[in-house]
Amino acid sequence: MHAVRRLLAHPRKLAMALGAVAATGFEPLGLWPLALAALAVQIELIGRAGKAREAFLLGWLFGATHFIVGLNWIVTAFGYQAAMPAWMGWTAVTGLSLYLAVWPGLAMLAAWWIARGNRYALALAMAGCWTLGEWLRGWVFTGFPWNPLGAMTLVSEADPRLAYLAKGLGTYGLSGLVMLLAAAWMVALHRQKADWRGAVLVLAPLALFLIPTAPERREGTLPYTLVQPDARQEDLHDPSRFEATFQRAMGLSQTRQPGQTRIVLWPESALPDYLQPGYPAGWYASTTYAGDPLLARERIGRLIGPGSLLITGNDRLELENGRVAGARAGITAIDGQGQIRATYDKAHLVPYGEYVPLKWLLVPLGIDRLVPGDIEFWPGPGPRTIELGAWGRIGMQLCYEIIFPGKVTQPGHRPDFIFNPSNDGWYGDWGPPQHLAQARLRAIEEGLPVLRSTTTGISAVVDADGVIRESIPLRTAQRRDGLVPPAAAPTWFARAGNALSLGWAIILLGLSVIARRRQRG
Repeated sequence: MHAVRRLLAHPRKLAMALGAVAATGFEPLGLWPLALAALAVQIELIGRAGKAREAFLLGWLFGATHFIVGLNWIVTAFGYQAAMPAWMGWTAVTGLSLYLAVWPGLAMLAAWWIARGNRYALALAMAGCWTLGEWLRGWVFTGFPWNPLGAMTLVSEADPRLAYLAKGLGTYGLSGLVMLLAAAWMVALHRQKADWRGAVLVLAPLALFLIPTAPERREGTLPYTLVQPDARQEDLHDPSRFEATFQRAMGLSQTRQPGQTRIVLWPESALPDYLQPGYPAGWYASTTYAGDPLLARERIGRLIGPGSLLITGNDRLELENGRVAGARAGITAIDGQGQIRATYDKAHLVPYGEYVPLKWLLVPLGIDRLVPGDIEFWPGPGPRTIELGAWGRIGMQLCYEIIFPGKVTQPGHRPDFIFNPSNDGWYGDWGPPQHLAQARLRAIEEGLPVLRSTTTGISAVVDADGVIRESIPLRTAQRRDGLVPPAAAPTWFARAGNALSLGWAIILLGLSVIARRRQRG
């Protein structure tokens, strides 16, 4: 206890250290026991804060380093944009983290105010307020809910364990549970008693992470071919490499059973050429087919074979008076005859990746998009379920759209599975496994399989229980074949959405108020 008091003597420095340590609970490190311990000490710091301003500052400092460490992969993206120096990557990550840290700061301030020195009330209030804070972070200013605390519960690829509770809690509610488990260690420390109650407080967090959930394994009927072409970021915008990248992807996509009804899944940015007719001739990248998109599609149809359906990331252009006015980041489905069967337009665009907010102010300062080109992307209408006959009902979520809880399926049109093509080649070794973890949480929440095809990894087939059935590691060109796992029955979360997480938060906050009043009585 004396050592703890020495650490607590410099609360602001300690809060910064704890935020960085807590970030190690996420992929690719997965040091969740260390992260839980850091959260427990941070809750203790908040309980010791003498003023509201100090409580907010401690939470904000914790959040700042927490996000700087967890989001370090964003720095890698700046190495692919010649218009901006690489050092600006750390400036961007720091600036983003200082903003995101406002939400932990507000959550911890609110918990401090509710608890008023009661440790049991603080434990409950921290869980409830953190849940609300993550929910707000997920939609204010378009939202950025990357790395919710619930993501660190995925300690096994073959078993979701504690994350399985996302079916009834939602991801934000699961994050609140993680905070509550960390608070159990804080309460145990204050009890200073070696009895069974203390043992439960110490062991329950570990047990809940480690107890297997044994999800049922079910098999589907629709064959798939999942392709990861290992298309490096430096190749994607180099016209001299377009054909080689295309041929590599097609070589991995050949049918092994001619005439078989199957889906072939390609990643975002897999097809650099435009496949729709009617664009100005100079916009078509292919020289092989003299800019004829029909011939390009027919070639694709011949290569995948009759009975197959290729679903791939593929952008479209928007014309006004015959001139290109904008673009749509999207997904295109092409059948064995080269016909376009469906398209999807990405709704949740990436700030600074696909558009620049406050462009009039930031571009003159040297802050531009990471994606080359001057054409702004336009958002689509939102999640869509595409009816594709024998190939089923497919929910489309392009790239980081998959990270938004409760926003990945079209209301009233539940799909058979979700396809999530992505280009994670921007983000080094830390971004891809974090992205995959959040896709697994969507599968658990919704009770729907998620199939991810990425340019450089990590591509994966995740079943409706969050179990990774198949995966392809980073920087590897491979394919996986199998049957799309079946959907489960709609979960509580699939029915209620984020209202479920908010309901749990309200219950926790109500209990915290009761705990505080009982102490007064």
